Amino acid sequence: MSHSMMGQHSIHAPRPRGITLVAVLMIVFGLAEVVTSFTHSFLGITTSQTALFTASAAAIGACYVVAGVLILTMRRAAAALAIMLLIADILGRLALVVTGLYPLNSLEQVIGIIGGTALAVIFALYIRSKWRAFE
Repeated sequence: MSHSMMGQHSIHAPRPRGITLVAVLMIVFGLAEVVTSFTHSFLGITTSQTALFTASAAAIGACYVVAGVLILTMRRAAAALAIMLLIADILGRLALVVTGLYPLNSLEQVIGIIGGTALAVIFALYIRSKWRAFE
């Protein structure tokens, strides 16, 4: 069987460094979010100590982690799912604020939720901008 008949999937292009960096950051930030959901404190930011907050924030962090792992596969379907998980992360963060489970009682709290949510948006837009890199 000739090389051309083996198909394009037998030779993989190297993963772009930007995608690797974004994936690693998403995994690290997601793990930090999961840990924070249980400790209720991170870099001076405090969270609600209710069971509902803990479960919700842990799920949001898990979405972030899974999205990071998915884009490492370099598969387009996985990247699409990663974007959906980031959207779930963003909506989950907004829901925590709207329901009062994430307190906005200090500038640090406000900066934390805005910054974290903005990063999730930026990561989703970045993944979409690199759409052609995924197979």
